Amino acid sequence: MQSAVRSAHNQALAYAVQEANRLKVPVLAVFGLTPSYPAATARHYLYLLQGVRDARAGLQERGVPLLVGLTGVHGPAEAALALAPGAALIVTERGYLRQLRAWRAWLTERLAAQHADLPFVEVESELVVPVGVTSVKQEYAARTIRPRIHRALPQYLTAYEDPDPQHHLRDVPRPTELEWLHPHDLKDPAGLVRRFGVQGVPPGREEGGEVAAQAQLRHFLTRLDRYDRDRNDPTLDGASGLSAHLHYGQLSALQVALAVQDHGGPGVDAYLEELVVRRELSFNLCWYSPHYDTFEVVPDWARRTLQDHRHDERRDLYTPDELEAAATHDPYWNAAQRQMTATGRMHNYLRMYWGKKVLEWTPDPEQAHATLVRLNDRYEQDGRDPNSYAGIGWVFGLHDRPWTRRPIFGTVRYMNAAGLKRKFDIETYARRWNGPQGDPDPTL
Repeated sequence: MQSAVRSAHNQALAYAVQEANRLKVPVLAVFGLTPSYPAATARHYLYLLQGVRDARAGLQERGVPLLVGLTGVHGPAEAALALAPGAALIVTERGYLRQLRAWRAWLTERLAAQHADLPFVEVESELVVPVGVTSVKQEYAARTIRPRIHRALPQYLTAYEDPDPQHHLRDVPRPTELEWLHPHDLKDPAGLVRRFGVQGVPPGREEGGEVAAQAQLRHFLTRLDRYDRDRNDPTLDGASGLSAHLHYGQLSALQVALAVQDHGGPGVDAYLEELVVRRELSFNLCWYSPHYDTFEVVPDWARRTLQDHRHDERRDLYTPDELEAAATHDPYWNAAQRQMTATGRMHNYLRMYWGKKVLEWTPDPEQAHATLVRLNDRYEQDGRDPNSYAGIGWVFGLHDRPWTRRPIFGTVRYMNAAGLKRKFDIETYARRWNGPQGDPDPTL
């Protein structure tokens, strides 16, 4: 259990239980905790461990023990390999990013060499339509992937059987190759973060885990009818607030899609466009492009036009440290940066403006891309996610088309503060996050 850290609405878990019942054996869930995961901070680890805490409690109610092993560079694959000698079948969720795929590839090789008769199955658990069903190649834009997804939705946007295990472990194995956390440790995620000495960004303001995820889903459904009108206004509570829970696998995209569909109303189509079409476009990108988190992901037309304008005069230039500190002349950009550093979340519309300004204020587009990836991965609660990498690529023309030519941007889409002022009360937003000494003002 690694990408789908939840005790229900979990396709990989459901498949494992189904097969265990067929084979008349118990199910054991295993989570591999890597205390030195690249770019992860205390903010990320606390949210992650809150998810593991809730998953363990939910699994315990279903009769499935959860083991948490401390692993090294090969992550959860090490925990799975340590338990392979006693297993009839190993099941995991599909991983889409480079590190997650490398872990699975490493385990596949070791199993082939050491346990050739032991089956190893990956189950798609994070998407509504499996990535390979939607397309066999990287899609150009939402307009090219949308009809493919819509054709497959009748088959995949449907509930599935989620059986409980019929057989239970009397003694949980703990191979000596790894250190295994005591169940009591999982009840104190903050204590574990301190124990591991994780430094960097302090925790955000939202609780992680399956319980909080389900509560947020219920809350969102009460506002779904206003989603289409309110989602692009950062002064309103119009967004779903589910992205971090989806990122950590504490919530199932399929469960959310079914709940939204069952609720009905004017917000359904708009939200399913974001949850299914746009989100799965980003997973398509990460599955088929090895360059999803580098400037090389930018399409040829956009790279050419940015190259043509790379020596254009830039009136304002900021260093990466100045950007990180929200020390620019633009109060709206500073407010968005401060929201992200304080809470782990930035409103989606402002993320676009945030990225475009970094492109405008950085000496070259390659450095701008690297700066955005670093800031996003460090501070966003849903950083290091396909959605994030696709969104950053969009700043530079990915999944978009040429627009009117402008300095610096060429024909890549441009955004300015006037657009913010037309769409919502940006001054109220800025006052909220640009409080005294740069602190957010909770009264606004």
